[in-house]
Amino acid sequence: MKNILVPVGSSKNAKSHLQYAVDFAKAFGAKLYVVQIYNVYTKAGTMIKVDHIIERESKAFLELHVASIDTKGVEVITKTFKGKLIDTIEKVCEALDVDLIILEPRTNSIKDEVYLGKTSGKIVKRTQIPALIVPEGYKYKPIVKILIALKSAVIKKKGVLNPMLAIKKQFKAVVNILLVKTAHHSEGDFKLKKELKDIITNTTISESPTTFQAVLEHYKSHSPDMLCVVRRKRGFFSKLWEDDVILKRDFHSSNIPVLVLSGLK
Repeated sequence: MKNILVPVGSSKNAKSHLQYAVDFAKAFGAKLYVVQIYNVYTKAGTMIKVDHIIERESKAFLELHVASIDTKGVEVITKTFKGKLIDTIEKVCEALDVDLIILEPRTNSIKDEVYLGKTSGKIVKRTQIPALIVPEGYKYKPIVKILIALKSAVIKKKGVLNPMLAIKKQFKAVVNILLVKTAHHSEGDFKLKKELKDIITNTTISESPTTFQAVLEHYKSHSPDMLCVVRRKRGFFSKLWEDDVILKRDFHSSNIPVLVLSGLK
């Protein structure tokens, strides 16, 4: 894991979140990109050009933000970009060869009931970029136990497990798997490929209407330091993704980091 990206919003948690990202990047010897994406909507006939003003202010804000934490020798690069959030962040991640985005759960959100605010929610919902969602105020610690929850372990996409494998290797973490048998279960769904089978310590099989519900039932008994899930059209966050906002009442394991991989297929 060489390049990590942190989108910065205006939440009260921004400073502690950036410190976590720095500590995480240091463990991997990774470069950290701290970015802010803005868009400008001007009225017809407006004479004042505001792009350069916003860009300058955004850059100054990012540099001040980085200066407020201990970078611990990590190479931290600040960048600002103009454009629509999703299109721009996808292009930025491709251009910078980003391996992982570290997200705040409440970027630009002030509602107590919100787990993922609209900005972070959009990134998780609408992109395939691997993302680590870090709870508010969560302090960095080595990841000792990982729980990955899947309703189908069929892997067709190359490299999809790389972020989890990198984390396991770096921290020498134990990986346990929760296989969820739903009404749509197909023969072969639980047949693990060698790349996944070789890293699993314990396997739990659960019958549940959704992966999400199975995780709520089992994650505490596993006591993981990180939960790992995958994006699916009707997968883990499906009941939560009707809107970009994900509510705390619908996601009770919001006290540990959640690694969201791109789809397996």
